[in-house]
Amino acid sequence: MRVFTAALATETNTFSPISIDRKAFEASLYAPPGQHPETPTLCSAPITIGRRVTRELGWELIEGTAAWADPAGLINRQTYESLRDEILGQLKAAMPVDAVVLGLHGAMVAQGYDDPEGDFLTRVRDIVGPDILICAELDPHSHFTAKRAAAGNFFVVFKEFPHTDFVERAEDLWRIAVDQLTGKARPVMSVFDCRMIDVFPTSQDPMRSFVNRLYALEKSDPDLLSISIIHGFMAGDVPEMGTKVIVITNDDKAKGDALAEKLGMELFSMRGTFMVKQLDEREAVAKALAAPKGPVVIADVWDNPGGGTAGDATVILAELIKHDAQGVAVGTIWDPIAVQICFAAGEGAEIALRFGAKSAPFTGEPIDKLVKVVRLVRNAEMRFGESFAPFGDSAVIAFDGFEVILNSTRAQSFDPSLFSVMGIDPMQQKILLIKSTNHFYDSFSKIASEIIYCSAGKPYPNTPATTPYRKARKDIWPKVENPFAG
Repeated sequence: MRVFTAALATETNTFSPISIDRKAFEASLYAPPGQHPETPTLCSAPITIGRRVTRELGWELIEGTAAWADPAGLINRQTYESLRDEILGQLKAAMPVDAVVLGLHGAMVAQGYDDPEGDFLTRVRDIVGPDILICAELDPHSHFTAKRAAAGNFFVVFKEFPHTDFVERAEDLWRIAVDQLTGKARPVMSVFDCRMIDVFPTSQDPMRSFVNRLYALEKSDPDLLSISIIHGFMAGDVPEMGTKVIVITNDDKAKGDALAEKLGMELFSMRGTFMVKQLDEREAVAKALAAPKGPVVIADVWDNPGGGTAGDATVILAELIKHDAQGVAVGTIWDPIAVQICFAAGEGAEIALRFGAKSAPFTGEPIDKLVKVVRLVRNAEMRFGESFAPFGDSAVIAFDGFEVILNSTRAQSFDPSLFSVMGIDPMQQKILLIKSTNHFYDSFSKIASEIIYCSAGKPYPNTPATTPYRKARKDIWPKVENPFAG
């Protein structure tokens, strides 16, 4: 067997002012054929898993380019088209192939393209023809469009949020692909539209128990090859935004359709109950200061670069400064200009520095402080499960009992190694202020004495009922109370 694999992925917050160009991909991941590292990244695990699977089977794996950009706003049209055409050209050169196995995200939006993945998959189908297997792994924070469903045979989606299972789901993708290619199974896909948009953290109930049931269902029935939930991505203003259920069965479409609808309606019945309670900045800081011991983690959930925001909001930091908090470490404030100034000054320098709150309204005010440049690190990285997440050239500045990490490559706070790689011991801090909606939970929960979720400012469109969408459908909850009525 000859199998082609590649990855093209990012998550697009259409409300974000930060455009994605070629440099954004190169700063996060751009690996031409054969140059992808052995360590998988969030959306490129099908490549690294594919290397092992095809080696064991004695099949030939033809690798295309792997490209990932950290979430932001719309992709520059030329950037999308050039990366798309680069991979399509590699596929054409590899023909004939028996299958195409891809790593995608599913929430990409480019200038002139509401559905880049649908466009990309349709062009892949045009190249390989109607009978060749096309499958892909997706992030649950994506848009599952009719165009994608028509172009691909099946899709497997991360079950966990935080996305700790991207390697396991890539293994599922390859398992199903191999079974189809060797004649052991005939995968068919069923999709149910839940007509809703919500946030579904799997670190707590009710979503934790729901996902555990999905695992149990898969184990209990050999003809249930995969069950996935497309959570949807509320910051993507596109026509087919929303939550969907995908069930892959072994040649039993009726069973898949019935199960997808049953699970989808269960999700719909629990709408609005999934997200953990969030405090405003005043309540969050007061609670953190009153905690008997640290480290207390304050998660700035909506200034999350993983959702396409800048990650430079200062609302919570300003509240901490106002209360003369001590033993505070902040990871991170995105400010490439401030980082450049710190590198020019050098470690040990004391400088007057303005940092933060430069990207957009509703993110607070810039902070002006006399700071000491404590540590400078080129090309800093933190861990994220089995992968590493770059956050670029970074500086630690200190003032008045605070240590703040300034970074040049936007990245959410995945792991406490964010602090330790910058010379800060997270266990010695009273308060850790981080930027992430829920991806932080798996690792930070292991060290935190308490976790406080804070909704501060308005850098992210987190209230779909009032978000000024222009393209998104109007027939979903919470835009309407019950879209299934009648």
